[in-house]
Amino acid sequence: MDVGTLQLRELYVKHIKPLPLVERLRLVELIARETVLAEECVTAPQYDIMQLHGLGAEIWAGIDAQEYVDALRNEWDHRP
Repeated sequence: MDVGTLQLRELYVKHIKPLPLVERLRLVELIARETVLAEECVTAPQYDIMQLHGLGAEIWAGIDAQEYVDALRNEWDHRP
C-alpha cells in the first residue's frame, strides 16, 4: 500500500469505523453526492467568454454610452 492509502485507512479506522451505522451511511451519501457534483463540473461544457462578444449589440445601437451613464447618475441624485 502507498502512503496515501495508508493514511486513508488510518483515517477510516480511527474516525469513521467507530461511528454508528447511520452516520457512516450519511457520510457515504455525502461523499457520493459531492463526487457526482465534482464530476458534473469537470464534464460540464466549457465556454469561452469571447463567445459573448457582440451579444445584444442591437439593444445598444444608437445609444451614446456617456449620455446613458450620465442619465443614470441623474436618476440616482433625485431618488428619495
